[in-house]
Amino acid sequence: MFWLKKILSLLIMPIPALVLLLLLALWLWRNRILAKSLVTTALITLVFLSSSLGSRQLVVPLESRFPVTSQPITGHCVVAVLGSGHEDAIHGSAVQQLSGTALARLIEGLRQLSLGEECTLVVSGYAGDLNIRPHAEVMRSAAIELGVDEARIITLSQPRDTLEEARQIKALGIEKVRLVTSAAHMSRAMAMFAHEGVAAEAAPTDFTARQTHWWRLSARELYASQKAIHEYVGMLWFSLRYQ
Repeated sequence: MFWLKKILSLLIMPIPALVLLLLLALWLWRNRILAKSLVTTALITLVFLSSSLGSRQLVVPLESRFPVTSQPITGHCVVAVLGSGHEDAIHGSAVQQLSGTALARLIEGLRQLSLGEECTLVVSGYAGDLNIRPHAEVMRSAAIELGVDEARIITLSQPRDTLEEARQIKALGIEKVRLVTSAAHMSRAMAMFAHEGVAAEAAPTDFTARQTHWWRLSARELYASQKAIHEYVGMLWFSLRYQ
């Protein structure tokens, strides 16, 4: 089921979906009216998703649901930083190996950690298909490089997605966390943690919506649109399967 979800989500991402539309147009080229309609649809969709206007329409509703928090944490607490990605092939420190998203999440996690005096940091993520070292171990090493006492870090190297992260945190007997993840991903993450019985306080980071001229097309806006579409599809999948 995990891989089925990954394959389906990949096929409906903007670039694969638009390529499929264009291939279908070529296959149906003898039917000129239908083929031209498919090509036109693909081009309009590409322009919309690559524009600031289009990406903001998709991203802002996700990223505005939970505000940034600087609320002090009292007593013992757990700051859970959800995994993202890294690259083993980059030689250097663990901080250098982290993806931009992973680094943004970790930095916010350390900021949240500083808001309490007795907080534990939880980092998670498996190795994936292309890396040897689990993502959680790289996050742990990066946190230590950034000054976190290794005794305050819990490493979860098995979870492959957010739902598995919530389940493993629950299995540790942790009932409440301050949850750090990308702002666009926060709604889905909060729903999954609630489903597993873990009370989560949202600490969003890695905001992608940016004000710019609506007519400018860029790969950055297309990437932001893709991330938003991924979240909407993920929320639909979770709703149909678990709710």
